[in-house]
Amino acid sequence: MTPQSDEDEVWRQIVASFNDTAERDSADQPWPDSENVPAEPLRRVVKPPEEFDEPAGERDEADQESEEDDEEQSEGHFVPPEPPPLPKLDLTTKLAWVALFGGPAYLLFAAVADWHMEGWVLFTAVAAFIGGFVALVVRMGDGPPGNDGGWDDGAVL
Repeated sequence: MTPQSDEDEVWRQIVASFNDTAERDSADQPWPDSENVPAEPLRRVVKPPEEFDEPAGERDEADQESEEDDEEQSEGHFVPPEPPPLPKLDLTTKLAWVALFGGPAYLLFAAVADWHMEGWVLFTAVAAFIGGFVALVVRMGDGPPGNDGGWDDGAVL
């Protein structure tokens, strides 16, 4: 037989047994029966610690061991440094942000409240939005902030 005919025969067997139900037999499992998941989840009972049953010497040793474990766990914990404060914005930037969000917000609020708006009010709101956007883009600049000696300072660690 050729390898192609063997493969065809395997496919025919797979297709023929497609609708057959699988038989559940513990002998076919590749794991022991003790590792099977029970149908009902296990319930855990937590007992309160009994502090007065053990002698004082053993209690002190247990406290010291738990303190050492806490120190070991906190030793590898990374605490990031405080982030730098946000930069102070000048008056022009603040006004640009207010115009960028204020124009559309006013139009939305007026539309929801069903206010009658004159043409110059609509023009002013749209012009504020466009003007705020343009002002922020123009003030953005070409390089990163603090551009002292060229745009590429390499990796900074």
